[in-house]
Amino acid sequence: MSECYALAAWRRSRQAFLSFMSAAVLLGVTLGAGVPGSSQANTLWKWRDANGRLTVSDQPPPRGVPERDIVERPAAGGRATAGPTVATLPAAGASAAPVAPRTDPELEARRRAQAVQARAAASSPSTDDARRAAQRRENCNRARAMLATLESGQRIARLNDKGERVVLDDTQRAQDARRAREVIAAECA
Repeated sequence: MSECYALAAWRRSRQAFLSFMSAAVLLGVTLGAGVPGSSQANTLWKWRDANGRLTVSDQPPPRGVPERDIVERPAAGGRATAGPTVATLPAAGASAAPVAPRTDPELEARRRAQAVQARAAASSPSTDDARRAAQRRENCNRARAMLATLESGQRIARLNDKGERVVLDDTQRAQDARRAREVIAAECA
């Protein structure tokens, strides 16, 4: 019995929510139609001023602006609004003040730390040499360990293409030992 009351209450709350959303959408559409410039987006002028900055307005540029600096004219049949609306954008080469998006402080701290590490690694040519030396030491240690394993006489098995376990025979063991010695000669010098 209480299930029916709960279902009926849910339906009433859902209906109220849908009615509210319909009214909100209708209000938004009504208000949006009355916003100046919303239906007149095609009446904008764009030109570069004497400093090279891009200017956007619903009014034509001043008489002193040469024709070559007018970037865009309004579409035919466009009408001007009651008052001028002007926005000046920075020149193409100029730097604008960036708008910082909201971020997580911990994430931002990690990004800054990574940037510092990247700059330090990029600015130091000895870092590449150190990285190569570390890689050579690693290769040398692996080759020595492999050679020791091969010379120990213990059985070594590998997986073939089918995923089956295959034990190395003496010729394969000798080939791997030869390759390990070549790596040791090249990397452990």
